[in-house]
Amino acid sequence: MLVLITYDVNTQTKEGRTRLRKVAKQCVNYGVRVQNSVFECVMDSAKCREVKAILEGLIDKDRDSLRFYYLGDKYKTKVEHIGAKETINVEEPLIF
Repeated sequence: MLVLITYDVNTQTKEGRTRLRKVAKQCVNYGVRVQNSVFECVMDSAKCREVKAILEGLIDKDRDSLRFYYLGDKYKTKVEHIGAKETINVEEPLIF
């Protein structure tokens, strides 16, 4: 299934900037960055629970937020891209 993970981490303190880097690093391990704090991740339910638990452990729930959008397996008709960034097929390997 496609899961869209978004986050907003308060970076007004050094600790907040550290949390932001840790959250971003974990998200890169599970998906493709499509905007600064937005990742498209193709994963099964078990992997989704895993990343959710990791990210919940990293954030400060009083200052930061996470959002998970579960778009399912038929997401291709639910995602539309307009603009400068090239669209990435999140199911294909990335070759640089």
